[in-house]
Amino acid sequence: MKPLSELVRPNIWALAPYSTARDDYQGGDIDVWLDANENPYDTEWNRYPDPHQRALKARISEIKGLPVDQIFIGNGSDEAIDLAYRIFCTPGKDNAVVMAPSYGMYSVAADTNDVKVREVLLNPDFSLPVDRMLAAADENTKLMIICSPNNPTGNAFPLSEIERLLDSFEGIVVVDEAYIDFSDKGSVLSVLDKHPNAIVLQTLSKAWGMAALRVGLAFASPEIMALYAKVKYPYNISKINQVIALGSLASVDDQVAEIKAERERLAKALKNSPNVIEVYPSDANFLLIKVDDANAWYDRLMAAGIIVRNRSKMPLCDGCLRITIGTPEENNKVIKVIKVIKVPKVPKALNAPNALSDLNALNAPNNSLTAL
Repeated sequence: MKPLSELVRPNIWALAPYSTARDDYQGGDIDVWLDANENPYDTEWNRYPDPHQRALKARISEIKGLPVDQIFIGNGSDEAIDLAYRIFCTPGKDNAVVMAPSYGMYSVAADTNDVKVREVLLNPDFSLPVDRMLAAADENTKLMIICSPNNPTGNAFPLSEIERLLDSFEGIVVVDEAYIDFSDKGSVLSVLDKHPNAIVLQTLSKAWGMAALRVGLAFASPEIMALYAKVKYPYNISKINQVIALGSLASVDDQVAEIKAERERLAKALKNSPNVIEVYPSDANFLLIKVDDANAWYDRLMAAGIIVRNRSKMPLCDGCLRITIGTPEENNKVIKVIKVIKVPKVPKALNAPNALSDLNALNAPNNSLTAL
């Protein structure tokens, strides 16, 4: 790894962060708060939130086994992704290497920050192309971003391969582990102390069931986390979101176990469908499947009241749909529908008589779907 001072944008390295009214407060017997120009009347929400999310970080520290100074809490993982570009990549000069197919926000955030992206296709079996990613880098490559388990392919990469990338690249490697709770492959957090150039992203949106709160997590060395704290907006996490997240950090082991079991049950049912070409292995809470006609399948599922994600336009994903694992009841409905999908006999429009008839039949209680 290059010295951090050589990787960080010079203006960010020299940046004096904004100091909030509460940064000067170190505790004490204060009962009159006249420092932040707030409304003095107690509405429960009239005071600014803790800009450092101390209570929430302390709980995250207990759960993850990392010190507080190695934790960043962002407005979703998207904020942590955006900050990586803003901290390390000089607009119009530096570049980032990302893999494809993967999460689209890596490229969107790069475009927003005027950073060139160098896309490297995964291997045909969706494995990590470590050598080709390293070959794509040059002296202006500041970031490499990988997603493991990957979205939309669902597979997690071996920890040894990720470590090889970390050991071989002189810049910063961002490892997005949004779906790590559903994987048995192991987290980069377990080796974070050996890799000062790693930033690990996780989230409370997936396994923890807090997508509406937009609470993303980043873990890295204290030096990198100090840069994140310096550049972020002062009050990036609202008080209500901090309070709800803190109160909701109970064990999700039972839900995760059920989702993983449902993932295997749905995968088995999909493999038995004559119109499914392949069901790819998944370490996430979704399945990527290849079908004979992705557009027709998407329309048919939509007509049945089921929305999935059509990923057939992404690299290496021709004919593919991504299906999130739902409740057992929701998965039962998917299984019923896929058993009767017959391509190309797909309704062209919901206002066609046969489409309306099919949709009504599907949504009828205890329907056997024989009408489909």
